[in-house]
Amino acid sequence: MTFHRFVALGDSFTEGVGDPDPTRPNGLRGWADRVAEVLAARTDDFGYANLAIRGRKLDGIIAEQVEPAIALRPDLVTVYAGANDILRPQVDLDALAERYDAALGRLADTGARLLVFTAFDPGHSAIYRPLRGRFALYTEHVRWAADRHGATVVDFWRIHDYRDWRYWDADRMHMGPLGHQRMAIAVLDALEVPHDLSVEDLPEAALPGRRDAWAQNAAWARECLAPWIHRRLTGRSSGDSVSARRPALAPLHLPAD
Repeated sequence: MTFHRFVALGDSFTEGVGDPDPTRPNGLRGWADRVAEVLAARTDDFGYANLAIRGRKLDGIIAEQVEPAIALRPDLVTVYAGANDILRPQVDLDALAERYDAALGRLADTGARLLVFTAFDPGHSAIYRPLRGRFALYTEHVRWAADRHGATVVDFWRIHDYRDWRYWDADRMHMGPLGHQRMAIAVLDALEVPHDLSVEDLPEAALPGRRDAWAQNAAWARECLAPWIHRRLTGRSSGDSVSARRPALAPLHLPAD
């Protein structure tokens, strides 16, 4: 299948946080760029926009990204939204699902191919395991809305590779480069687009002793968790000073070009 106008919506997951590339807008690559690279090679008139901004909750994504996406007249739209809501102390998942469903309906009305993602399964993570029920309920809401609007689903919940922390960034919140590559493969496979992407061999797993593990966890709590909590308490977001890195459809000019 060939797509000509790909628009990606969402938060840090889609912006590409965790997959650094200083040659690209916002210094990021991410799974969406990787998918766009494959799609661009299949046609001479390909355009790609990435409206995602880190830290955005569902309502922010709907308010800031849905109408601009529709105006771009895409033939492929991807949406990942809701994770930042799930992580808040209080969230009404049923109300969240209603707003998510309405947004998908507006996007589906464009006639574009619509692709969405479930949440990942945090059952393997001591950090996120207490929220597993929320993630599971959100995932079922996503599947229900996708069925209603004929959307393709990338079932993040069932990709067990992500139980391995080597697919994640050091902040333990975002996918790392290998995780973004693995997600690009999942997206292309779901779209039934031929590709030759593969995941590189994983680095050898480190098995730190108890003292080293404690030191690593303490460093993570100090450098990653504490700033995240501080932003929540002060009503700030990591995306407050960030703009969409590809706000308009444009050809994908790779650094090697």
